[in-house]
Amino acid sequence: MTTDELADYCLSLPLAIETFPFGEETSVFKTSGNGKIFALSALAAEPLTVSLKCDPEEGRALREEFPDRITPGYHLNKKHWITVVPGGPVDDELVRQLLRDSHSLVRPKVPRAPEY
Repeated sequence: MTTDELADYCLSLPLAIETFPFGEETSVFKTSGNGKIFALSALAAEPLTVSLKCDPEEGRALREEFPDRITPGYHLNKKHWITVVPGGPVDDELVRQLLRDSHSLVRPKVPRAPEY
């Protein structure tokens, strides 16, 4: 996965926007509906990394399965965030799934229509 592919995928998710609150070197992807962050990436860094929100149990399992590629969130809450280095055993589809899951954790909830 390239930096452009990562950014394009994040921005393809519903209500996703890209901001730069930590400076031009760090892309922060959040939902415009509530402003909650679902992914951060230093897109110019080598190697490419992306930090994203994750269910704590899933995060623990992923860190055990991919110890060289998935670590606790860099400068983030280690329980709820992971940092992923795409490539090798962490293929693009897994990265996209983790981004969708992260987005799902923070996206605004759509109220249900009342039942009559």
